[in-house]
Amino acid sequence: MTAEEILDTKKSFAIIGATPNKERYGYEVFEILRAHGYQVFPINPKYPEIDGVACYPSLMALKTPPDVVLTALAPANTEQVIDSIKALGIETVWMPPGCWSENAVKRCQELGLNCIYDECPVWMLKLRSRSQARS
Repeated sequence: MTAEEILDTKKSFAIIGATPNKERYGYEVFEILRAHGYQVFPINPKYPEIDGVACYPSLMALKTPPDVVLTALAPANTEQVIDSIKALGIETVWMPPGCWSENAVKRCQELGLNCIYDECPVWMLKLRSRSQARS
């Protein structure tokens, strides 16, 4: 499944590394996904909520698994969450630029996960908005 197909068909995203800091990528991706109508579950044990949305301490704390897990983490930290994503039965992992590593991609492939990496959902959604505005 491509990044475009994910944006077209998936409805819920868990963002590991979401943050209320508006200057960080973990906030930017949280904000743009919400603005485009996706259900977003911020994951970060440091915060009880982000912009009025409950923030969960871990993926395991979610009542319902999301369609996609998006990592807003350093590559080494992304590598550490891949196995737990698979264990929860989540099939799609998105690792934006700066958040992925060859080891993380390899582990996703070994586990049979659909893996998107080095593609930015923020950029893709902004581009879509511009295209729709011109139409």
